[in-house]
Amino acid sequence: KGTKVFALTGKVNNSGLIEVPMGTTLREIIFDIGGGIRKSSDGKEHTFKAAQTGGPSGGIIPPQFLDTPIDYESLGKIGSIMGSGGLIVMDETDCVVDIAKFYLDFTVDESCGKCAPCRIGGRKLLNYLNKISEGRGTLKDIDDMQEICDAMNKASLCGLGQTASNPVRSTLRYFMDEYLEHINDKKCRSGKCSKLIQYKIDPAKCKGCTMCARKCPAQAISGTVKNPHVIDPAKCIKCGACEATCKFGAISHG
Repeated sequence: KGTKVFALTGKVNNSGLIEVPMGTTLREIIFDIGGGIRKSSDGKEHTFKAAQTGGPSGGIIPPQFLDTPIDYESLGKIGSIMGSGGLIVMDETDCVVDIAKFYLDFTVDESCGKCAPCRIGGRKLLNYLNKISEGRGTLKDIDDMQEICDAMNKASLCGLGQTASNPVRSTLRYFMDEYLEHINDKKCRSGKCSKLIQYKIDPAKCKGCTMCARKCPAQAISGTVKNPHVIDPAKCIKCGACEATCKFGAISHG
């Protein structure tokens, strides 16, 4: 009963501290109070992808639970927590593997190291996430991660260790397709995992101005004036300088 204060932030139009009655739904908070999903600087519309409640140890909540009432029991049922009252909104430009890695990096750093499940388990999970985000992951890694998450939850001595795996557990539960894309297809749909990005030049759009080749710090782009250029993927360091430089929209990544 009563009210709850949240720090609403992320990809919403209205961010800030809010106070809402217990039982208010995520949809009401994000779209009524938060004003919906923020457009990009070029005016492009974006869609809601997920929300995280409870700070770094909270679970990642997918769109199908937007009508979930905010209370301790309801959040627990879908794999999240009330925690410190953080509420971070994400859109389709966010990568769940990258998000889980970001939060786990924080909890690993915060671990006191007293118990092995938290000290070792957290580091192992972070190593697996790094592998997957770099395109070196395997399907066995998924099984190992789930086992580590369960062990941390059951055997850690304090609340930090018991909940540190929540971002990983929830993303494996609700966004398994993205993990499989990273592992099987070596692809990050949002383009956040830089090691999985491949830059390409569309020969139909390239004017051969040579600007991208001159800006490339790795000298990975070749071509002659007024002729389509090409990118050597073996040399490309995926910095994005070429795409930012091209005035003709000929360079894209995927």
